[in-house]
Amino acid sequence: MRVVTTAQPLDVQPSPLALLLLGREADPKSERGVECPGDLPAASDPGLVERARAAKEKLGEKVFVLGHHYQRDEVIDFADVTGDSFKLARDAAARPDAEYIVFCGVHFMAESADILTGDDQQVILPDLAAGCSMADMANAEQVAECWDVLTEAGVAEQVVPVSYMNSSADIKAFTGKHGGTICTSSNAKRALDWAFEHGEKVLFLPDQHLGRNTAVRDLGMSLEDCVVYNPHKPGGGLTAEQLRNAKMILWRGHCSVHGRFSLESVEDVRARIPGVNVLVHPECKNEVVAVADYVGSTEYIIKALEAAPAGSKWAIGTELNLVRRLANRFAAEDKEIVFLDKTVCFCSTMNRIDLPHLVWTLESLVAGKVVNRIEVDKETESFAKLALERMLALP
Repeated sequence: MRVVTTAQPLDVQPSPLALLLLGREADPKSERGVECPGDLPAASDPGLVERARAAKEKLGEKVFVLGHHYQRDEVIDFADVTGDSFKLARDAAARPDAEYIVFCGVHFMAESADILTGDDQQVILPDLAAGCSMADMANAEQVAECWDVLTEAGVAEQVVPVSYMNSSADIKAFTGKHGGTICTSSNAKRALDWAFEHGEKVLFLPDQHLGRNTAVRDLGMSLEDCVVYNPHKPGGGLTAEQLRNAKMILWRGHCSVHGRFSLESVEDVRARIPGVNVLVHPECKNEVVAVADYVGSTEYIIKALEAAPAGSKWAIGTELNLVRRLANRFAAEDKEIVFLDKTVCFCSTMNRIDLPHLVWTLESLVAGKVVNRIEVDKETESFAKLALERMLALP
């Protein structure tokens, strides 16, 4: 190993790009993983726009570009379809003639697309660093250990796992192998109804907030019916009695962006904008969801604003790129749409997919080179697909 030493400290100033990627500051009041670097990146280089357009035209029907709602505008401009993670995976599966599926989202989304598309199709993620902090909060080893804890407590046979779409292929495979199903923020209630028809308890992972909000708000449970399993503590930090008494065993995970919204955010926006409607995603904390006027998935948020009357005012608790896009879209209808929190905060991992990475991906395909292909091994794919198919069969 080569070690370099220096007698004087290096005077190195972080570049604007480094500050963007790392975050200029962290909010100690928010949950782990939130980075709020301030304003969004500047508009794209016009030269890159032309290169992306030219490469996409050359590829024609061979390429199908998917853009998640939380992506930057410069990327969304080149998406053939936009949507949430599951809608996009289904859109990919519905295009069997597309040789290349370029998924502008994050890693677990590209995995889901690979699971649902044909073997002859290649799924590509423009930047492999585009992960998801929530999905990373539950890995296969931790979940296997959790199942051992449930077994030792004598409750595993009563438990049906329900995993959020925002999870890795390994976690989806675990879910399928243990008789569970996948859910989205749109169908979480249906998934839990199904699970409780097949068992007495649910292990919900990796997002504790969606699980808690659905159980309490939609199924009429109490907060006392829910316990949180912490994978970083022995036995999940729970006693066997707590596990036996619980109906919902929630994994200690969360969305880094939605987790930052607080009661103070809601109180502040109501004071600043009289008559404002507060609309939040169910990945927000329970105390935020409890005081919001409307709660729903990304698609629900979009449809609610489409149906909103002219002149109405809205504070939205979801990712900044989408909120800004909706504000611009409905400005002509005199709909005032603001971000729920005063601090500008977007999904830093989603924003790793930028126009330079998209251009590199498309131009590589034009040159006959496939970069950053996402492939799920066959055994994992088989069990994960089983869990996804159970979701598709939900009434």
